[in-house]
Amino acid sequence: MLQLLGFIIDCPDPMKLAAFYSQVTGRALMEGSDGNFAGITFGEVDLAFQRVADYRPPRWPDGEHPKQYHLDFEVGEIEPEQRRVVKLGATLQKDFTGPEGYGWQVYTDPVGHPFCLCRHKGVTWTSKGTVRP
Repeated sequence: MLQLLGFIIDCPDPMKLAAFYSQVTGRALMEGSDGNFAGITFGEVDLAFQRVADYRPPRWPDGEHPKQYHLDFEVGEIEPEQRRVVKLGATLQKDFTGPEGYGWQVYTDPVGHPFCLCRHKGVTWTSKGTVRP
């Protein structure tokens, strides 16, 4: 039996990138985070960042340096979250939202990893998270 413990992201400065995602998600940094390994806990799974010498960022959508992963974040409304993540250091790369405001937007974090803000029709928000239709 397997259980996912964490999703580890290579980067040049773990504390800086962990602080970015801490602000994006509203979750605190893990106790013991430092300049070589930092993280954020999401229930039983950690989102963690580890220092890599000579880090080379992906250059989405360039196939020469392709993305190795991306994170999707479901949001209630895209516009306010767009303003917030850009203010935190994200860069909007491509917008796939339709006229009704559903779809997704692709961003890159401060070191070039892509992530998406998504808004799916029919998703409802509860105190325990989102419920998909």
